[in-house]
Amino acid sequence: MRCIVQKYGGSSVADIDKIKKVAELIANVKRQGIDVAVVVSAMGKTTDGLIEMARSISKNPPRREMDMLLSTGERITMSLLCIALHEIGVEAVSLTGSQSGIITNHRHNDARVIEVRPFRVQDEMAEGKVVVVGGFQGVSYKREITTLGRGGSDTTAVALAAALNAERCEIYSDIDGVYTADPAIVAEAKHLPEISYQVMQEMASAGAKVLNAQAVEFAKQAQIAIYARSTFNPGKETIVRKLPSGIPHGVKAVVSEHDVVRVRIHGSKTLEHFDWIMRYLEENQVAVKELNVSGVESESSWSRASFVISQKNIYGWDSMKRTIEEKCGCDVEFEGGLAALSLIGEGLNRDNEALLRTIQLLRKIGVNVVGVATTSFRISLLVPKEKIVDCVRACHREWIEKNVQEIS
Repeated sequence: MRCIVQKYGGSSVADIDKIKKVAELIANVKRQGIDVAVVVSAMGKTTDGLIEMARSISKNPPRREMDMLLSTGERITMSLLCIALHEIGVEAVSLTGSQSGIITNHRHNDARVIEVRPFRVQDEMAEGKVVVVGGFQGVSYKREITTLGRGGSDTTAVALAAALNAERCEIYSDIDGVYTADPAIVAEAKHLPEISYQVMQEMASAGAKVLNAQAVEFAKQAQIAIYARSTFNPGKETIVRKLPSGIPHGVKAVVSEHDVVRVRIHGSKTLEHFDWIMRYLEENQVAVKELNVSGVESESSWSRASFVISQKNIYGWDSMKRTIEEKCGCDVEFEGGLAALSLIGEGLNRDNEALLRTIQLLRKIGVNVVGVATTSFRISLLVPKEKIVDCVRACHREWIEKNVQEIS
């Protein structure tokens, strides 16, 4: 029998009326003779509310306890949705991440899925039931409850789709797919009917909120197509999949991340401090990116190192920062008030044209670029945080809106 996995985000299940509507949508698919596994997020802003409650008690709550707390949000949704399905005559069963066989590493708050053992899900589906799984959560190999970080329900859905050999994974939210920029920032953002795994993964890693980067990575490995759709306004969609060769090169999207910190290490003990800081951040499960180390440490010279940290979803960053400063003294600098502007597309770095034109463009609007990093599909520039909206709009006009006008 055909099998699909659907995921419904927090805005799609924000209240009881919406949960009832989602139940009807699932029932319509099930009545077509299709096996359905459904992954759900917490209702509306439930997760944000739980985080605020914890922070009202402690500025640095234990990560393990945060996972125990935050994993409850999805359990509420999955139970209510199963009740709604039963009410309209559809057999359904709710399962937690651990009951569904979502096995993760032992990192709290941003765990990675390492294996899916969907035996219970398959058994329930074989009995004709819709299986509703709590997203965003799993169980570590040490049998600890873990969560997968913001957007982690996407990862749950795609990982489950791969394990079930589903024909596709449908991600439902309040928007109808992926756009060339955040429509809340750029009114002229264009809808993208399809996009490659690589470009979508770079967009997600650079701050785009539509899909989770780890979810796209799973989809690419398993060759599972992702259909990003609007729950209650059907019509347009974005399909994330492997695209044929010959895709035109150039900027496909402009993405931003609004609150990052650059950490610089220098001085006569650079490598010693760098090693200690990396280990300390790893122990505290803080991810770093745009890592750069240069020079050779000796009696007459020293190395320099730098990296970027995204402050979102880091509990107790101020305390960690103080600890690093006490350990490393003036050899470490924290440069806050920054944002990351990223151009995403195929073949952007075949030459330096896109980078040089973008730096020149930003200078024209009075923005100084303070850092640059590139990959095969991305050019990222660090800019002052208060200028990021102007930067996104200027780059979208230059790289996407002008190209559309020229083509038409």
